[in-house]
Amino acid sequence: MPIINRIGDLAPDMAAWRQHLHSIPELSFDCPKTSAFIKERLAEIGVDEVHEGIAQTGIVAIVNGQEDGPTIGLRADFDALPIEEETGVDYTSTHPGRMHACGHDGHTAMLLGTAKYLTETRNFSGRVALIFQPAEEDGGGGEVMVQEGIMERFEIGEVYAIHNAPGKDFGKFHTRGGPIMAAADTFHINVTGKGGHAARPHDTVDPVVAACAIVTALQTIVSRNHKPLEQLVISTTQIHTGTTDNVIPETAYINGTVRTFSKEVQAMVVRRMEAVVEGTAAAYGCEAKLEFEFGYPPTVNDADKAEFAARIAADVAGDPGVDPDVEPVMGAEDFSYMLEARPGAYLMLGQGDGAGVHHPKYNFNDEIAPIGASFFARLVETAQPVGR
Repeated sequence: MPIINRIGDLAPDMAAWRQHLHSIPELSFDCPKTSAFIKERLAEIGVDEVHEGIAQTGIVAIVNGQEDGPTIGLRADFDALPIEEETGVDYTSTHPGRMHACGHDGHTAMLLGTAKYLTETRNFSGRVALIFQPAEEDGGGGEVMVQEGIMERFEIGEVYAIHNAPGKDFGKFHTRGGPIMAAADTFHINVTGKGGHAARPHDTVDPVVAACAIVTALQTIVSRNHKPLEQLVISTTQIHTGTTDNVIPETAYINGTVRTFSKEVQAMVVRRMEAVVEGTAAAYGCEAKLEFEFGYPPTVNDADKAEFAARIAADVAGDPGVDPDVEPVMGAEDFSYMLEARPGAYLMLGQGDGAGVHHPKYNFNDEIAPIGASFFARLVETAQPVGR
């Protein structure tokens, strides 16, 4: 079953909505223009309920079906990134230093198209909760919406989301049961020695040498403390120390990220990092303190819901248009909090060649919006049929 005809007819509307949102990118939770635009479109569409002010600028809209039944949640994120746009499109960002470089404008347009179709047809039972979420890139808006009780308040039983995927085949869906994206944690290490003249290192305790040794030693956690068949990334991304060539500094700062798929591996990393940091610093006569900052948890699809979602995707894109066992990626996503709260699935939808996400030349491909909206609509109509 291909794209739904009515949703195909809505393609120009979705493109126009998306391109307007692209021109007004906003960051984190502070998205008043974006939220207002979504609310205006929902009013025009005629959804049954609009609940705003969730996670500051987030919105949950309700569309009622023909009969009583459960509630299914569909989520789109809508925040942008602090990047100077270089696309050259005529709807380029009007907010300097900000751009929709991850396609959240497209996700929102897809969900608005889904809302219009479902409101017109109502060929389902129960309710659909359309979740428009801020602060995916920074701040964990998904977690905040869950903490503010959207799952209980709107009686959401299961929840789904789509993310565009540049570089993957146009219109092809990718998902899997179990972990599909990693947890993203941050570490900060402060090394303290004794500064002094660079010509008299014997009178100092050099934190630079200790810091370099710590960075190297951290990689032994991956190579010697971790099972090779499981995924783990420890990346040091910053070392800051010193002010000039003839002074050994007093302190050094190390920063980086850890990506894992299980709490057991995450706990092992924390334990070993503490030992490596403290022991290596001591070996060089320094002191060091680790601060481990837990970020987004892994995005873990419910196995049954992921299998169901893959079947629906195949209805829209055909069997060759679905990879139901995609390899997990080490990026992170705060939809993970919604999947911790309710069973569901996260899918990626290929948009063909082009700049990757978080790149100043990235641009969402409007041609995939009808595909994603058709998937959402079929998912609802199949999961919650009339006369169930």
